[in-house]
Amino acid sequence: MTPEQYVQDKAAASGSSFYYAFLFLPARRRAAITAFYAFCREVDDVVDETSDPSVAANKLAWWSKEVHQSFQGKPSHPVTQALMPLADEFGIEERHLQAVIEGCQMDLNQTRYLDWPGLQRYCHLVASEVGEVAARIFGQTDARTTEYAHTLGLALQLTNILRDVGEDARRGRIYLPVNELQQFNVKANDILTGQYSERFTALMQFQAQRAHALFDQALALLPAADRRAQKPGLMMAAIYRALLREIERDGFTVLHQRTSLTPIRKLWLAWRVQALGRV
Repeated sequence: MTPEQYVQDKAAASGSSFYYAFLFLPARRRAAITAFYAFCREVDDVVDETSDPSVAANKLAWWSKEVHQSFQGKPSHPVTQALMPLADEFGIEERHLQAVIEGCQMDLNQTRYLDWPGLQRYCHLVASEVGEVAARIFGQTDARTTEYAHTLGLALQLTNILRDVGEDARRGRIYLPVNELQQFNVKANDILTGQYSERFTALMQFQAQRAHALFDQALALLPAADRRAQKPGLMMAAIYRALLREIERDGFTVLHQRTSLTPIRKLWLAWRVQALGRV
């Protein structure tokens, strides 16, 4: 199997919404974003699929070394072998990949976040840095697009967090800020044991409003000159915002189920952005 086949299989197998946004890209941009996304999946899977934290830490340390060696011209993993020939062309830097690894390391050391600024730091590493790389690959021409990409990454990651509250709780993690749980009088044990309440619903409504505000802010930040190039990011915004609204319609019943969109709906949302150029 070639490195290119490896990253294609990794991206497709994930079932992620990102995959649908990649489909409309020209070949080289699609190859770059697929390889980069496969890298993100590899390091994220280290945390999610390795039960022993010390083993996971060693694997992430290996990835950190692999990234450094790859930017020195010596990639050894199929993902980095697929990514490195495209890195210079699309402005992908070592700091971007190391930031994603650092964010995944936080998952090993931290299962609670005291407040929104603390959670934002985590989201910046695992999502906003990813957004910055994606914007470059898609064809960014305006420096202001970076701020849009960072804000959109934050909106996408917060939507992920809301979708996965129950799943994360079963791993012993709660990403909702501690001071906001206290504000709505929701006990951590209520989330860990899957107990719904009006207080929990109010907390989730508060988080959803924040996510919607971030989507609005991101879209307002995107310079007109880059709107066409950034269509894949707008596809992600459309898909994730539809997911957020689905979570709201379901009454935030996320403690026992994982809300998702069907593949055909994701493809429809992506095609609509491609055809109409707007979310």
